[in-house]
Amino acid sequence: MTQTGLALHETLDLHELLTSKTVCITEAKARLQLVQDPALKTLIQQDIQQTTASIKQMQSMLASAATQLS
Repeated sequence: MTQTGLALHETLDLHELLTSKTVCITEAKARLQLVQDPALKTLIQQDIQQTTASIKQMQSMLASAATQLS
């Protein structure tokens, strides 16, 4: 028997991770305004882009999980 989708505990874990990533990206965007070093600014911008992509993927997974639970 193969299971498709996320188990309930996985959905909750994903939601917690999404919340954490959202806090991190908010803080990174705020700190970006204060950074003067070009290399550090580039690193933070790359992190923001990667985190944004991760957030979108997690939101998609949660939307799919919500549909499967209905």
